[in-house]
Amino acid sequence: MTDLAPKYNPNEVEKGRYQTWLDEDLFKPSGDKKAHPYSIVIPPPNVTGKLHLGHAWDTAIQDTLIRFKRMQGYDTLYLPGMDHAGIATQAKVEAKLRKQGKDRHQMGREKFVKQVWDWKDEYASIIKGQWAKMGLSLDYSRERFTLDKGLSKAVKKVFVQLYNEGLIYRGEYIINWDPALQTALSDIEVIHKDDKGAFYHIKYPFADGSGYVEIATTRPETMFGDTAVAVAPGDKRYKDLVGKELVLPLVGRHIPIIEDQHVDPEFGTGLVKITPAHDPNDFQVGNRHNLKRINVMNDDGTMNEEAGKYAGMDRFDCREALVKDLKEEGYLIKIEPIVHSVGHSERSGVQVEPRLSKQWFVKMKPLADKVLENQKTDGKVNFVPERFEGTLDHWMEDVHDWCISRQLWWGHRIPAWYNKKTGETYVGVDAPKDAENWEQDPDVLDTWFSSALWPFSTLGWPDTDSEDFKRYFPTNALVTGYDIIFFWVSRMMFQSLHFTGKRPFNDVVLHGLMRDEQGRKMSKSLGNGVDPMDVVDKYGADALRWFLLNGTAPGQDTRYDPKKLSAAWNFINKIWNASRFVIMNLPEDAKPAHMPEVSKFDLSDRWIFDRLNHTVSEVTRLFDEYKFGEAGRELYNFIWNDFCDWYIEISKVALNGDDEKLKARKQENLIWILDQILRLMHPIMPFVTEKLWLSMPHEGKSIMVAKYPETHKEFENEQADNDMAFLIETIKAVRNIRMEVNAPMSSKIDIMIQLDDAKDKHILDENADYVENFLHPKKLEVAEEIEAPKLAKTAVIPGAQIFVPLTELVNVDDELAKMEKEEKRLEDEVARCEKKLANKGFVDHAPEAVVNKEKEKKADYESQLSGVRERIQDLKESK
Repeated sequence: MTDLAPKYNPNEVEKGRYQTWLDEDLFKPSGDKKAHPYSIVIPPPNVTGKLHLGHAWDTAIQDTLIRFKRMQGYDTLYLPGMDHAGIATQAKVEAKLRKQGKDRHQMGREKFVKQVWDWKDEYASIIKGQWAKMGLSLDYSRERFTLDKGLSKAVKKVFVQLYNEGLIYRGEYIINWDPALQTALSDIEVIHKDDKGAFYHIKYPFADGSGYVEIATTRPETMFGDTAVAVAPGDKRYKDLVGKELVLPLVGRHIPIIEDQHVDPEFGTGLVKITPAHDPNDFQVGNRHNLKRINVMNDDGTMNEEAGKYAGMDRFDCREALVKDLKEEGYLIKIEPIVHSVGHSERSGVQVEPRLSKQWFVKMKPLADKVLENQKTDGKVNFVPERFEGTLDHWMEDVHDWCISRQLWWGHRIPAWYNKKTGETYVGVDAPKDAENWEQDPDVLDTWFSSALWPFSTLGWPDTDSEDFKRYFPTNALVTGYDIIFFWVSRMMFQSLHFTGKRPFNDVVLHGLMRDEQGRKMSKSLGNGVDPMDVVDKYGADALRWFLLNGTAPGQDTRYDPKKLSAAWNFINKIWNASRFVIMNLPEDAKPAHMPEVSKFDLSDRWIFDRLNHTVSEVTRLFDEYKFGEAGRELYNFIWNDFCDWYIEISKVALNGDDEKLKARKQENLIWILDQILRLMHPIMPFVTEKLWLSMPHEGKSIMVAKYPETHKEFENEQADNDMAFLIETIKAVRNIRMEVNAPMSSKIDIMIQLDDAKDKHILDENADYVENFLHPKKLEVAEEIEAPKLAKTAVIPGAQIFVPLTELVNVDDELAKMEKEEKRLEDEVARCEKKLANKGFVDHAPEAVVNKEKEKKADYESQLSGVRERIQDLKESK
């Protein structure tokens, strides 16, 4: 048996342990074909940087589930991998290059992509080091990357099949454009923020010179793309204007006034300028009326030649100059400041520009309908908490076609080629045979396109004969934050159903966001982020994992709290000290834990084994229901309260006694319970439980592959639970009285226990050794009827009243003098209050709250005085 340090040191405990697990191949599936498979694929972190606390939260839950199921005998697979994160990674690398004075366009595509691969290799290595520090039992032999050959093959197959089915198409539509990164964005990559802006009220003159109409816009710089002004059908104010022409201010081009249902007659002036190339609603209006689409901006957000003299200006500089010119030319009526919701790029942070662009899209409605239908069947994906299924349904019911092309160089190149001579489009897994006559689409696919295939592409699909795909798909659980339902969960669901006919995972376990101590979202701008590796260095991985699993209920946000991390360390130290005590009290020839003989149990044994049974049952159930916080409370209460505070203390009576057989039985019971505790705790705290388990007599090379605890019918004993509760309450009550009267445990005292039911007397009789050790009575009287002494401390517990006579614990004369002194003080305080309240000036002029406070003081002093007088009377009668 290994010597254990007097104090838990996580750095010493965790050092080298992960590498040992890897060397022993403990993270791979068991290969037992008779065992039920259980699989989790890690939500692939982006290779944009280091992992944050959200990742740590994800993986702590996942690894706990995998370790739990592995110990239960499942054939477990925890598959690692990372995401190339196209737009996010390219943005990081471009920013790095700018600092070096370099530009991707100057470098060329091939050299730039090589730079990004170098970045990927660097950060993938960092991430794997962080996984190791967290203790994740990942099977690295199956590690995947969203740009590896296997996943690229899957991506191409999916694209080509969806295209051939008419579910992928290329077309010109209004999309969200990021002028900084110069790429399209999907709707869910746009974050809306409240920005200061304005309504610019502008005169649009009639072409016949008969006056003007007033148009209000927040984006005057797009007016160069105006091709009409619209009014609502039937709007009586403007029925005579429909069909007339207006002159576009400063441009001179004539545009018609049209009617369209898009216009809300109640909003503003009821007249709306129509810019089909720069607004999604205007785009639809333009389609209905065959209006020309005029794009007025370049890819970088500068104005193009359609803007005339403003060409080349940044869009916001153009706005400022244009408004100035409109004012000077008499077209500007007024500027009305507003605060409005404006879309910003999730990655670059710049204001998104709605813009007409030719892009690739996925036709979403048929795919979304398939998900909604499947959620009505037994093969549905179960959401934990269930309420988040409504979030998915709402998004699927109101889904828009998904823009999947990105004007980037890092990612899956779109498998489409255009004939240089005919303009014909070819889509295929492989390039056309006469490649010199074709040019491949320069764009790449949205990162989420490949991530959507993650649960099955990582297991070998599209090779449906792949052993991993056949055995481990669908996966069992996806663990992620609720904020990623739209981005990822929904997409995995519709792609999986479409291509495999199955749900991608049985359950989606959603946690909340990690916030700072003040409840704020962690962000770079606030500087309130916490590096989980710093937490591991200070408190240990086991403490961090305990905090993350024990912090909150599913779906709820939680706050990072260093005090809770310190409490987690303290709990582990408690387990460490208890283990050290048990191991140090084992005989030299101690054998590994084995089932004890229930027939030889005393009350404390029957009780602790019943409590162990209950804990195993509840923790197993709660783990299976993903209620880790509740499971943590069960474990904490059993380990700290039942085992450490009571059973170990009670066992010391036998361990320090002369009865060798009793001592041996207690040793056997202690090692069994400790063994079960370490197994129960292992999924959450892998490092410390391994260290402690290997330090005591054991069978097997690691606790990781030891059997998870199960309940035993013979341990059930409700009566022992009730009897022990009575004994514990009795001990606690007497201890509290000793503290109140400053009577140390070394002093013997008289104790009187009046029972509600005489049959409970056997509990105290049969546990006389414990009563002697924990109550230390000089004289113990136990009966149904007891004449309580006049001067005594009393405690009421379920089933009994306890009296401790005070005549021998206190000097009556000294106590009487002290009480009489206290009586005089309280009488003076009451008199002072009465005098103050009798003062009419005080009562009439002081604030009501002050007067009431004085009345409360008087009542409190009178109550204390009454108690002191009763105490004095008792003391006098006891003499």
